[in-house]
Amino acid sequence: MNSFVKSLSSRSGPSRLPTGNSAPIRLPKNFNIRNARFEQLDLRLDERNRILWCDMRPAGRPSFTHELMTEFRTVQLAIRQMFADRKENEPAPFDYFVSGSQTPGIYNLGGDLAYFVDSVRSGDIESVRRYAYACVEGQYENTKAFGAPIITMALVRGDALGGGFEFALSYDMIVAERSAKLGLPEVLFNLFPGMGAYSFISRRLDRRTAEQFILSGRVYSAEELYDMGIIDVLAEDGEGELALCEHVAQHSRRFNMRRAVFEARRRVNPVTLDELLSVTDLWTETMMNLEERDLRIMLRLAAAQDRRLAGARDEITLVRD
Repeated sequence: MNSFVKSLSSRSGPSRLPTGNSAPIRLPKNFNIRNARFEQLDLRLDERNRILWCDMRPAGRPSFTHELMTEFRTVQLAIRQMFADRKENEPAPFDYFVSGSQTPGIYNLGGDLAYFVDSVRSGDIESVRRYAYACVEGQYENTKAFGAPIITMALVRGDALGGGFEFALSYDMIVAERSAKLGLPEVLFNLFPGMGAYSFISRRLDRRTAEQFILSGRVYSAEELYDMGIIDVLAEDGEGELALCEHVAQHSRRFNMRRAVFEARRRVNPVTLDELLSVTDLWTETMMNLEERDLRIMLRLAAAQDRRLAGARDEITLVRD
């Protein structure tokens, strides 16, 4: 099984976008994950620490495009199937799943802003709804740890904004480096974060604090969120992966108990797909009511993201040289 997982460290063309409804999404007929190749994700198995690492490596702006969401969805379903197909008494292939990023200084910047603007201007509400549904269906799968007996983590080594922050919140734990910035800036363009933020934050904090968090539009430091209890492990810059591995090693003998505690959290205070989809419907309606000045702000933010990406690519080039 380990060699099976190792073969995932590869690239592929995008598969079909999920349908955007609450029905289960299935892998294509005769789909063989052993031969799957991914364009925007890198997977690697750490046998020593029993971690499956999944790093985002987007081709363009580090946000959630249709292609990136589709590839993540494929990985989620493949993991679910991998554990379902295990023979009785067969050891689990890994105990932890970690979502990270290969873009320096950026975890993920959230929604595809340019796509939103085009859809609103053309009045294409169904495209916006399908996009939103695809996002929250993926978030929901994260909240269930893909139906596998594992612990899931987000490793944030840079900015996690909007949908990128929501994505990190959907995992069991968040590990972040001290210089990371996380927040929900949607209020800047007269919108609210509708891909799970209210559901996830209100379960980590009280309702009043959660609403203040969302309405403020503030971008927080990792240290602030650690003090609030949203971030679970705070690491020094450049040491996020090491700190995560040390945390795993420290608790390795109590994995069974810790995994059960996270499962108990799901059962006591579950995030349901119906809840996520309902809020997303409200988000879609609110999005379609944005005015032109709101859309221009959104495009300015998208342009700023492009500049950030250019700087990150320059940093990658310097490192390689």
